[in-house]
Amino acid sequence: MKKSLFLYLFILAVLINIFTYMYYSKKMLFDETRFEATNTKLKDSLMAVSTKYDDANYFSLENNQNAQNYFDSGDSKKFIPYEKLIPYVKEKLMDLNENPKGNPFTGQDQIGAQKFIINKAKVLNHRWIIADYSDGEYWGEVLLKYFINEDETVTFEVIQSLLYQK
Repeated sequence: MKKSLFLYLFILAVLINIFTYMYYSKKMLFDETRFEATNTKLKDSLMAVSTKYDDANYFSLENNQNAQNYFDSGDSKKFIPYEKLIPYVKEKLMDLNENPKGNPFTGQDQIGAQKFIINKAKVLNHRWIIADYSDGEYWGEVLLKYFINEDETVTFEVIQSLLYQK
């Protein structure tokens, strides 16, 4: 009786070990497959986001080598790196928001009690800027020309301004 009990326990232990081995080997294979699928999906998503980012920044001074070369005058003292130029030009444009009648380069006169100010600007190349402006009630976009003068001041000129309907 004692021998048969040990035999049954031994057979039970062997069966449990076989089932446990099969479970964990299949689980490991399943986890590897799931990891590879998830990894592939994440790489595809990352590639899609990267492509969208590149498409969105196609028209920017950071990605336009010809526009960057425009500021390389050959004179090493007059060279303006675009990494410093972009914030400088944006800062000069945003400083004009302090005008009591609003930023003059929105292309719009003050309509109500609020003045038009530029909220965001993007330097497209060595000559153009696109900007978003609003007065809190109305909003629009403006395309500007900018020039860097010899004394390193910036002048702006409105090319086209668009005010959206309410």
